Amino acid sequence: METKKVEVPVMAKLASEGKTPEYLFWVGCAGAFDDRFKKVARAFTKILVHLNTDFAVLGTEESCTGDPARRAGNEMLFQMQALKNIEILNGYGIKKILTICPHCYNIFKNEYSQLGGNYEVIHSTQFLKKQIDERKLILTYGLFKEKRITYHDPCYLGRGNGIYDPPREVLDAIPSTKVEMIRNKSEALCCGAGGGQMFKEAEKGDKEIFLERTEDALKTKADIIATACPFCMVMITDGLKYKNKEEVKNYDLAELIVQVLDI
Repeated sequence: METKKVEVPVMAKLASEGKTPEYLFWVGCAGAFDDRFKKVARAFTKILVHLNTDFAVLGTEESCTGDPARRAGNEMLFQMQALKNIEILNGYGIKKILTICPHCYNIFKNEYSQLGGNYEVIHSTQFLKKQIDERKLILTYGLFKEKRITYHDPCYLGRGNGIYDPPREVLDAIPSTKVEMIRNKSEALCCGAGGGQMFKEAEKGDKEIFLERTEDALKTKADIIATACPFCMVMITDGLKYKNKEEVKNYDLAELIVQVLDI
């Protein structure tokens, strides 16, 4: 299938024209550099364009939020990265930030204010729920009608920020069968990558967490494991490979919507 090209507004160009968009879409490190999660960034961008959303990206001005540095204990590096980002964001007069990564969401929402960065931060699942509620996104096409879908709660979205219902309400708008894992919402098991664990070797133990969580998902007999976090996507995808269950697909919610809308 031919990939449809999408024009993405860049903040510096809009600023040179005296314009400030309503939203800054923060792509994040995974959306910029991870080949798998680039597809999620493209999917969410297509939805923004489809909805005629007033948004822009920073492009080459975007840097890491500093979340991995702080989680790994390198406070100096975190503050260096955060202060640089805050200077750029405040310089453009950014008020609202859209993000597809719960780690970016959490640090912007709860920790940047310590250094003078105060923004309204919206995760993609919250944004998508709002568009569905306002009937700007109508997902009636039954592409997944015969599929069973289970949702994995990202720690930094769920337990970290209490965002449990918006992702599920987005999924409920997609014609399909929904099944919950036994451990879900506040009792959901971590994918094993948060808190800087993504970037270090596994510790001693009988089983890695990502395998345990993948097993939780496979017990539901789901055809699709829906995620809403780049770290979770890496770990669940790896888990499916380890279990030789690659016929089970792992999609971000934005990818499911793009497939339903065929955009």
